[in-house]
Amino acid sequence: MKFTKLPEDPTDFEWSFWMEWGKQRLVRFLFGHVAVSQLANVLARKHRPWILGAYGIWASWCVLGAHGTAIIFLHTLISFCVAQFRSLVLTWLCSLLLLSTLRLQDVEEVKRGWYQTENEYYLLQFTLTVRCLYYTSFSLEFCWQQVPTGSGFYSFPWLVAYVFYYPVFHNGPILSFPEFITKMQRQEYCSLTSSLAAFAVGLGRLLCCWWLAELMVHLMYMHAIYGSASLLRAVSCWTLGGLALAHVLFFYLKYLVLFGVPALLMRLDGLTPPPLPRCVSTMFSFTGMWRYFDVGLHDFLIRYVYIPVGGSQHGLLGTLFSTAVTFAFVSFWHGGYDYLWCWAALNWLGVTVENAVQRLVQTPCVQDSVVQFLSPQARRRFHAALASCSTSMLILSNLVFLGGSQVGKIYWNRIFIQGKLPNSAVSSQFLLFHECCRYLNGFRVGVHCSVHGM
Repeated sequence: MKFTKLPEDPTDFEWSFWMEWGKQRLVRFLFGHVAVSQLANVLARKHRPWILGAYGIWASWCVLGAHGTAIIFLHTLISFCVAQFRSLVLTWLCSLLLLSTLRLQDVEEVKRGWYQTENEYYLLQFTLTVRCLYYTSFSLEFCWQQVPTGSGFYSFPWLVAYVFYYPVFHNGPILSFPEFITKMQRQEYCSLTSSLAAFAVGLGRLLCCWWLAELMVHLMYMHAIYGSASLLRAVSCWTLGGLALAHVLFFYLKYLVLFGVPALLMRLDGLTPPPLPRCVSTMFSFTGMWRYFDVGLHDFLIRYVYIPVGGSQHGLLGTLFSTAVTFAFVSFWHGGYDYLWCWAALNWLGVTVENAVQRLVQTPCVQDSVVQFLSPQARRRFHAALASCSTSMLILSNLVFLGGSQVGKIYWNRIFIQGKLPNSAVSSQFLLFHECCRYLNGFRVGVHCSVHGM
């Protein structure tokens, strides 16, 4: 369906950016990847990783130009060379320094000079940001492996094939190097008929999500509304809550499409992609949000940041420190802007409080008291009440991430501080409480807040 007669929200940069690139070039090269992959599967299955890696380099050359492909290759080569020292500290310093170069003004001006439009420059920036996690994954795994340099899977050709795997090249999702190798080696091929049937079903779902997202962009103008602080201050508290729900649901819908396309192509390659984001309306904890929205990023953070720093194995202070380092890296990787540090701090606080409450509720004294004085229905409502508090703060942190610090301050002041309606805050909590009750009645009871599983 085309929305030619409906004006589009001009302030939604992310959606318009990827849709414009998809229509211009990316869709053609993604379908080209499918054709090359299927031909390689029939004619040269043993050499398929190298063929797909070569195709990724060629597609990158066509989309990002010689300079863009060269800088990605250079970052990959530098990371590989530093990894030869088998030092985790040096590897992380290298990755952070390479990531830092993306924000140096002089370097930015040089890269802008390579292109005629800003969108071409931004595509390179997004690609370099995502590729950073990929070559970091390889380098850290290389440091952990006791294998001779250049042997087996931990060689530069495999790194190039991994970094330039095209379905996930520009925007993810994140796939760690061990997962890539395992899935490349254990590919399960189906008949052409079943593959085409699965592709048709997946494509139909993607088109439905895309159509709904396009409808929201052309009718709801959520980003434009969030860009007007005066409007957010003027609407009623219930309207403000509805806008918050619409905003986070649209963000979820966008990433169903943006992650759904590469996931569909990965399945055609015989690989198993990370699970797609879970609907945010079913999230009632910070832990669940991080665990189930971007599963690939979550697995990367746990494997390469949280556990190596110490995880939950060094007491309370060690857990707090490991969690803080993890969220600090997430904020820095996303760009390190002021509102992102605020968002990371809210998430760190939310995960910490959830873990503390869970430990308190799981103590024998509290558990015995709850069982003695509360019926099963009352216990479910008790858990839902705890979850509603976490949910309200989770929504606030997501609004800071999506709309910036100003939007977060408006929600905080109007809902939690001012309370212009007599029971606005109570009403909002009651609404969240009701939704959590409805959710928990059909699923496992309890607030799942294990920091080790973040």
